[in-house]
Amino acid sequence: MAQRVAVVGTGKIGEALLSGMIRAGKSPDDLLVTTRRAERAEDLRRRYGVEAVSNAEAAKAADILILTVKPQDMGVLMDELAPHVPADRLVVSGAAGITTKFLEARLTAGTPVVRVMSNTPVLVDEGMSAISGGAHATEAHLERVEEIFGSVGKTIRVPEKQQDAVTALSGSGPAYFYFLVEAMTDAGILLGLPRAAAHDLIVQAAIGASVMLRDSGEHPTLLREAVTSPAGTTIAAIRELENHGVRAALLAALEAASNRSQEIAEGLS
Repeated sequence: MAQRVAVVGTGKIGEALLSGMIRAGKSPDDLLVTTRRAERAEDLRRRYGVEAVSNAEAAKAADILILTVKPQDMGVLMDELAPHVPADRLVVSGAAGITTKFLEARLTAGTPVVRVMSNTPVLVDEGMSAISGGAHATEAHLERVEEIFGSVGKTIRVPEKQQDAVTALSGSGPAYFYFLVEAMTDAGILLGLPRAAAHDLIVQAAIGASVMLRDSGEHPTLLREAVTSPAGTTIAAIRELENHGVRAALLAALEAASNRSQEIAEGLS
């Protein structure tokens, strides 16, 4: 029997999941959405043929609830949802820093909860989603979540204690690459290239390097060394990156992101 899935708080990530499930063969009749604004609900109805309902109605009608609201909105949402969620529902949280214990404490005892950290490339079916089961989540629950999030990219299971690190590395990861591309584009302009040409060169270099990392099976150090000729241009650039502490800055940045994820959880507990 088909299970009904509700995407609660359908923003960009929620819509990406909705679209991915439909492309993977899920019937719009088995999907529900909730939104804050009526015009947003109407847009989703028109584009995907799904039914838009209230949060309480979603909790009562759906077998799986996927919570895609921002972390700071989760407490209010749970106050609204919890009285209507039976213990046999599967609750999936995609909010940074929100632990399964936080949700379990607000739901009926025994409710299965799964925590997921995705990233924005789910919008182009190239997302990475790390999945952790709560105290009552079974293998079947985890497989169902993998199926849903696998429609918009890849999935990996991790112990929940690693989710703050996942948030720092993967959840926030695309922003670091965009920042790097932005800086390298500016460098290209400084060196005399038109902005459009610099952008295209860097973007294609990033795509090509990513595919090589994914498909070659080689360690990134070996791939970097293959580009780094003795006394050449690349090693001159690498020396400057090391002189300016870029590696140390990245380590500090990811540690700060992980710490912030923990702070979010502590602020809501």
